Amino acid sequence: MPQNNTLKGNHANSELSGEEWPRSKAAKNLAPGLASLQWSPGPLGRAISVGSRLDVEALQGDRAELVPQHETKLYHRRWFMLFLFSAVSASNAFMWLQYGIISNIFMRFYNIDSLAIDWLSMIYLLTYIPLILPVLWLLDNRGIRDVVLVGSAFNCIGAWIKIGSASPSLFPITFLGQFVCSVATVFVLGIPSYLASVWFGEKEVSTACSIGVLGNQLGIAIGFLVPPILVPNVDDMDELAHHISIMFYITAGVATLLFILVVFVFQERPKLPPTQAQATARSIPSEQYSYTASILRLLRNRPFILLIITYGLNVGCFYAVGTLLNRMIIDHYPGEEVNAGRIGLTIVIAGMVGSLICGIWLDRTKTYKQTTLAVYFMSLVGMIVYAATLSLGHLWVVFITAGALGFFMTGYLPLGFEFAVELTYPESEGTSSGLLNCSAQVFGIIFTICQGKIIDRFSTLAGNIFLCVFLLIGTIMTGLIKSDLRRQNANMLAKAAAEGQMPGQDYGATALISQQQTIPAQA
Repeated sequence: MPQNNTLKGNHANSELSGEEWPRSKAAKNLAPGLASLQWSPGPLGRAISVGSRLDVEALQGDRAELVPQHETKLYHRRWFMLFLFSAVSASNAFMWLQYGIISNIFMRFYNIDSLAIDWLSMIYLLTYIPLILPVLWLLDNRGIRDVVLVGSAFNCIGAWIKIGSASPSLFPITFLGQFVCSVATVFVLGIPSYLASVWFGEKEVSTACSIGVLGNQLGIAIGFLVPPILVPNVDDMDELAHHISIMFYITAGVATLLFILVVFVFQERPKLPPTQAQATARSIPSEQYSYTASILRLLRNRPFILLIITYGLNVGCFYAVGTLLNRMIIDHYPGEEVNAGRIGLTIVIAGMVGSLICGIWLDRTKTYKQTTLAVYFMSLVGMIVYAATLSLGHLWVVFITAGALGFFMTGYLPLGFEFAVELTYPESEGTSSGLLNCSAQVFGIIFTICQGKIIDRFSTLAGNIFLCVFLLIGTIMTGLIKSDLRRQNANMLAKAAAEGQMPGQDYGATALISQQQTIPAQA
């Protein structure tokens, strides 16, 4: 790929300064404006760009030399890659909730208590925490195909292990299968923003990310709806074992088909990049990228740290509600297992609509913080209304309030991913989304255990108020996040430079956008 002529001979040094810049006429003029640039190259296959405001005179006559243009193209098969990944994510998410939504049936079948059933869901959250950093390293070094392939393999293996657990004495086997499936989650949960950047153009990247998240939500929706239908609450244990076995065989068959498709169809990246930023990323040698340094830069990014906490609080509440939904509904509406599943389905379907609308809205307006704050606040309002109406005795009211809660709470998921990419650009999208998900898993475990204990000791209302308090804290913290839209700034500067409308520069390396500044040219 073409390299910037002014950077030749400087690849060994990861920091550029005015003194080190070659002393051509253009370099002499540009040196003052480049004194604050730091080069942080990224791995192959992810979006990277740079923006630094320069003096207009420094660019006159030299823009053609300093802003190389690469050939870009959008391939139709990008949509198939996205939907195939979404299907894998949906299959894995379904198996997360296939126990919890009919927890009373599995408690009787395996003769276990409610905490053991809750751990069949929480194991997904716990496994994520120690494995996310190794998986992020694999993503940066081996690429998206290998990560999705390994994830779909674990998903398939775990599903087949569960087939052998359809007996009252084989709870350890079903837990083992669920554990293997939970490992698969680590490989797929943070992929949407990465996949969107590698395959999709600038004007559709947020929508693509939303569709990727939507796949996971679709699996959760099916997990709420299908298990109560496939596994009715019958008294005969042999008949119950037969129904459970059928459900396990269906999930294993779907997981196997998706694994085969990933092996033969899923691709690493398109031949030509979708954007100039992605083209720049491909021209940077992978050996110049430090995974550890990238993590440390993210942990020093204060707006991103705030987002990590607020994202964890919101999504952790969603995990707790999803895990404990059956217990909350059955407590007020005994014998309504099927409707509990339908209420869960309503939450997720409404959330899928919210996710898609939010993604389209971001692509058109780029109002990341405003949209994130508004949706977060409405999640708090939805949780308060849901908690207040759950015990009224009218299921139709619960359907409406749960749907409103899901629209905003689940719709927040792609907003968090895309806002993180903006705040952390040009770091790897997989790394930023992985850290967000890690926070969500930690808070999800804490909230699920605590809310479960509160429900058992006090009431469902007290448990839901517990979640409302933390959503309020998250809303306040979201308002404190500085809206530093680095990716948008870089894209606008690079585009303006190419069109000759305003000063801008793309050096084929990474400038820390937070250090952008205008320095007058020396006389």
